[in-house]
Amino acid sequence: MEDDNLKYKLLALDMDGTLLNDNHEITPETEKWIHKAKAAGVHVCLSTGRGFNEAISFGDQLGLTTPMVTANGSEVWKTPHELYHRELFDKTIIAKMHAIAREKKVWFWAYSVEGVYNENNWDDSLLDLNQWIKFGYHIEDDEVRHDVLMQLQDMGGLEITNSSPVNLEINPLGINKASGIRMVCEDLLGIDMSEVVAVGDSLNDLAVIQAAGLGVAMGNAQSTLKENADVVTASNNDDGIALIIRNYILTEE
Repeated sequence: MEDDNLKYKLLALDMDGTLLNDNHEITPETEKWIHKAKAAGVHVCLSTGRGFNEAISFGDQLGLTTPMVTANGSEVWKTPHELYHRELFDKTIIAKMHAIAREKKVWFWAYSVEGVYNENNWDDSLLDLNQWIKFGYHIEDDEVRHDVLMQLQDMGGLEITNSSPVNLEINPLGINKASGIRMVCEDLLGIDMSEVVAVGDSLNDLAVIQAAGLGVAMGNAQSTLKENADVVTASNNDDGIALIIRNYILTEE
């Protein structure tokens, strides 16, 4: 039951480095406060760069029945098991990004509806067979990562973010967590972006924390995110989400 007295009606949560601690777990304290928010009528929405299969177990753990955003906004779920919208990459773009990975000899991953692929299970025949959602690189060398970024920017038509300082994550241009959460608000819940609290730690959270009514950076967030957030909370290992729910959403608790 939605509470009309609540200033914020949707809590959009990144997963890695935000909802999950460094052991990739939801702490009991954070889980307790998420349940309090749900009981008060707040929609709790996972908003993650992970694919559906990597995210759903945590949604199930929290008992979520609300919409979910996966693959940095390329997939929007009406409920955690019911797809509402999917934005696909053209296979020729995936081929170009894969060619860059081979040329630079860097680790890559490619999300498709059919599965997640990397150097260990890649086959060129997959390009025509699969429906592609997201592409990414993990590059420790700053110079090489910059070179790859320049090539991607020259391609155009790409939304380029990261989920850690050594990653590059690529979606179709205009597709990000903000576009996903906006679709959830406008099409599925009938609420405004000003009624959203968005929490994250990496550049793939930047668009949504800028668009939300309250944009929150975790204490462990990248500096760019902290500079653009309305609030910086405690780290993912110190129940930063619980503090936000207590101090900004359920202010009468």
